[in-house]
Amino acid sequence: MAQRLPIIGFALVMAAIPFIPGMPPFWIVLLDNIGLSALVAMGLVLLTGVGGLTSFGQAAFCGFGAYTTAVLTTTYGLSPWLTLPLSLLVSGIAAVALGLVTVRLSGHYLPLGTIAWGLGLFYLFSKLEFLGRNDGISGIPPLAIGGLRMIDPGSIYFAIWIAVVLCALLTMNLLDSRTGRAIRALRRGHVAAEAFGIQTPRAKLLVFIYAAVLAGLSGWLYAHFQRAANPTPFGAQAGIEYLFIAVVGGAGYVWGGVLGAAIVVILKEILQSYLPLVFHGEGQLETIVFGILLVALLQLAPTGVWPWLTAHIPFRLNRKRPDTSLALPPRARAALTPDVLLQVDHARKQFGGVIAVNDVSFDVQAREIVALIGPNGAGKSTTFNLITGVLTSSGGTISVLGRKIGNATPQQVVKLGISRTFQHVKLVPDMTVLENVAIGAHLRGQAGALASMFRLDRADEAKLLAEAARQIERVGLTAHIDALAGSLALGQQRIVEIARALCVDPMLLLLDEPAAGLRHLEKQQLANLLRQLRDGGMSVLLVEHDMGFVMDLADRIVVLDFGTKIAEGTPEAIKANPDVIRAYLGAVA
Repeated sequence: MAQRLPIIGFALVMAAIPFIPGMPPFWIVLLDNIGLSALVAMGLVLLTGVGGLTSFGQAAFCGFGAYTTAVLTTTYGLSPWLTLPLSLLVSGIAAVALGLVTVRLSGHYLPLGTIAWGLGLFYLFSKLEFLGRNDGISGIPPLAIGGLRMIDPGSIYFAIWIAVVLCALLTMNLLDSRTGRAIRALRRGHVAAEAFGIQTPRAKLLVFIYAAVLAGLSGWLYAHFQRAANPTPFGAQAGIEYLFIAVVGGAGYVWGGVLGAAIVVILKEILQSYLPLVFHGEGQLETIVFGILLVALLQLAPTGVWPWLTAHIPFRLNRKRPDTSLALPPRARAALTPDVLLQVDHARKQFGGVIAVNDVSFDVQAREIVALIGPNGAGKSTTFNLITGVLTSSGGTISVLGRKIGNATPQQVVKLGISRTFQHVKLVPDMTVLENVAIGAHLRGQAGALASMFRLDRADEAKLLAEAARQIERVGLTAHIDALAGSLALGQQRIVEIARALCVDPMLLLLDEPAAGLRHLEKQQLANLLRQLRDGGMSVLLVEHDMGFVMDLADRIVVLDFGTKIAEGTPEAIKANPDVIRAYLGAVA
């Protein structure tokens, strides 16, 4: 409840503003426009700032919402309130159609794609006869509740800002959930997210649709605020401006969208009002100055004004620590687990003319620690990627519990009870340690997006966070549970990755250079943890360059050189193997 107090305070302040004596009507109109822009910017916060999908076409979804209610109320006489769900539905359906194509794009193709269909829809709105072509549709009836007709800006003000506050709450609830963590994980690429069962295309489409629906709601309100709809507010320039709003406010922060809308709308209005007087109306100087000021603002606060402001707030609301007694029960295991958990048989991976893994065979048995060692470029991480489905094999077979998994996806592999860490740490730096680790328990939760938005997922969420807290305690990082992952040292980040992998409750744990960046005592603690995991029934396959660490820990060692297995055996046998000494360990070993 304490976390909601600032929102309640904000809502009360906004509700009181129209009743301030002497409040100019012009400022009410300005606040209405800020609220309409804030709704679109909130969607972009989720889409661009959180999900990492840059879109310049959100204004087109405003058009879908506005034109839907315009046609239905003027041509068919429907009540404006009845058109609200239809406007949101049309915006959502348009988002599904466009999103199925758009979210598959990456890099610079993604924003270019949104510009393309944004322009296309703008010209479509201006050419369709039933939408009034360039003249648009006028005479749209106002919103009404009983005898109250929201004709003037002061009466529709409350409808707009109630929508803003409710959507902010729904968006914050969504981000503070299993689904929200999956969306936030997208910004660091799809590999780590998929390794823990997140269906990245589905998550991207979800956030794309959500942002479109918020834009459609803004368009619906805009149509009944202006009492008219034409193509001009739904073009490429408006789409660019909405993205500016999200970036200026803070692209990863819900209230940054509201603050950004206030800054951009007010600044734009001031420049349009006063610069023509200063320069006697010559040229479009307000646009030039507007751009210069925005660039200067981003130089001052490159991550946005909202995070810059909150960094200077002298107090913080402390989040309640999860109750570890609520942690999830262990995953169901087969009654008779085979001795061999993982069997790699003549695995091969070829990139053009380069053979990265050359007919490699080995197995990992129950309650065993196996090390995969070799020089840089020997194919160790590539072998990991073949096992976990990140790469498809060029030949050979990989079996889990005696069942061939073929070219399984990472989501399918993790469901079998195999989890991993990465050679290069793949955490979300602006999420806390607790939130990062909880991503590992994604498949062990059930609540979806709608349940999250309406806080119906609290029991499920409490269990996931409790499990994450338990694994953090297990690896010895409880003191850093609320710290941002990006603020930790590299060695601590690797331990966080191990805790995240343990949240899967795996039967086989794959660790890619887990001791890199750790001090001597930390390596000893890690070795003790891995022995405890083995003794508790978990198997470990690890890649590591610290030979002292490997020789003291591993039950068996597999040695690769130029993608080919050159030796396998106990640490003592590997130390004495002449091929290994020549290729990797050196004569000193």
